[in-house]
Amino acid sequence: MARTLVLGEFGRFLVTGGIAAGANVLSRWLFSFVMPFEAAVVVAYLVGMTTAYVLAKLFVFEASGRSAGDEFFRFALVNVVALAQVWLVSVGLARYLFPAVGFAWHAEDVAHLIGVVIPAVTSYLGHRHFSFAARSATDEGGR
Repeated sequence: MARTLVLGEFGRFLVTGGIAAGANVLSRWLFSFVMPFEAAVVVAYLVGMTTAYVLAKLFVFEASGRSAGDEFFRFALVNVVALAQVWLVSVGLARYLFPAVGFAWHAEDVAHLIGVVIPAVTSYLGHRHFSFAARSATDEGGR
């Protein structure tokens, strides 16, 4: 099974996250043709997040015993924090820091790539200990 790869859980998370980040960045580039950069970052994040959930469920984390809906809801909660990080870094770099220092070479693309990388560790920890955490006996009355 894919979970037995030599990379380890965090390594698999980074690889699948890299694929999801690629989906995020590519879709943001496409969305930027039809909407402002700030909105495109948010919509593309949803594409990347859905890609990340499917890949993490298949290749990274062990079965939690929760329903896919419960896992996805928890995954989305963790990603709200990550989205804030991505948006603040991406927009902050593209609209404020890069113009202030005279950096113009693909400024939005570079800013977004940096923004997407920033939450790797916080997202891994959130997903490991919350999104895909094993369902416990105390969860039985909840979701």
